[in-house]
Amino acid sequence: MRFDIITIFPKILDSYFSESLLKKAQDKGLIKIQIHNLRDFTGDKHHKVDDTPYGGGPGMVLKAEPVYKAVQAIKLKVKSSKLKVRTILLSLRGKKFDQKEAHRLAKYGQLVFICGRYEGVDERVAKYVADEELSIGDYVLSGGELPAAIVIEAVSRLIPGMLGKSESLEERKGTYPVYTKPERIELKVKSGKLKVFKVPPILLSGDHKKIEEWREKNS
Repeated sequence: MRFDIITIFPKILDSYFSESLLKKAQDKGLIKIQIHNLRDFTGDKHHKVDDTPYGGGPGMVLKAEPVYKAVQAIKLKVKSSKLKVRTILLSLRGKKFDQKEAHRLAKYGQLVFICGRYEGVDERVAKYVADEELSIGDYVLSGGELPAAIVIEAVSRLIPGMLGKSESLEERKGTYPVYTKPERIELKVKSGKLKVFKVPPILLSGDHKKIEEWREKNS
């Protein structure tokens, strides 16, 4: 699967994509992550990608033309591969991203992410260039790069061969309490006294059916 990110800060995610599972997946050829500098798709010598908003107001708005050119260039490069492509604008107004959305997007062969900055992106990008708008939550970030990384990781986990064990795909994973060695630990509580905390006995029982029931109850 291929992921393309359009941004004015092309190196901002380098370290994240160069570590752990995402790096291994790229090395195996399971995924390809390509980052594109929006400034490369401008026509003036200053590589201007933004301008003041019509109607006034603070801040700058990313221009529609370079974004359109970037998306067209990306699609043209992989046109012969017949990949099923989806272009996504990361936006506060977008559909809320969740695991269901990750499964939906995993059915595509290529995802192209448009990362906004400043006061946003010219509305014509949302209406005529992007296929959809996505939001990762009800809060404000400085740009769409981190949301793009989150979507890429969530979708990548669903690609066969990405994870070592199929159990890691379990959607309930992380919603129930987990423990590891040692069985007993001594911690100082708020009162300042030391107290021993133990692993729940059920997890030490070896009874997988009861353990599963316990996890279901506590998830």
